[in-house]
Amino acid sequence: MVNERIRAKEVRLIDDTGVNHGLVATSKALEMAKEKDLDLVVVSPNQAPPVAKIMDWGKYKYETEKRAKEARKKQHTIDIKEVKMRYKIDTHDYEVRLKSAKKFLASGNKVKVVVMLRGREMQHNKLALDLANKFLADFEEGTYALEKAPALEGRNVVAVLAPANAK
Repeated sequence: MVNERIRAKEVRLIDDTGVNHGLVATSKALEMAKEKDLDLVVVSPNQAPPVAKIMDWGKYKYETEKRAKEARKKQHTIDIKEVKMRYKIDTHDYEVRLKSAKKFLASGNKVKVVVMLRGREMQHNKLALDLANKFLADFEEGTYALEKAPALEGRNVVAVLAPANAK
């Protein structure tokens, strides 16, 4: 609320060193701020009388933006990583998919396991369900939370895993 009119006749004033001056006339508080070449900022406008603080508005704004930027940087978004395979998958390819799924879970992402069926392979959807269940069984117990059990969705068998600490 810098450079705005403070409508209250009095404010509870806190100066730049943190000393509480109690109730002070708004005009006197503005003079004190101008003497120190700082701004009078209303910190808590909903109180009666409002709380105002003498501070450098530009520096205050810069520091709050910097803190918000740091908080965003440390934030981790959970992505859904997809592991696709066919029910006729070779053992080595299967192990590679399993290893990458474990890596995704370890980094805190969800994993969507998709067993694709094409054309006449739809007749063998039981084999695809068995493969998806085997894939889940190959994880160590407690490393994941099952978010969606393997089920047939259109032409694919789909299961969704979340990291164990996410639930």
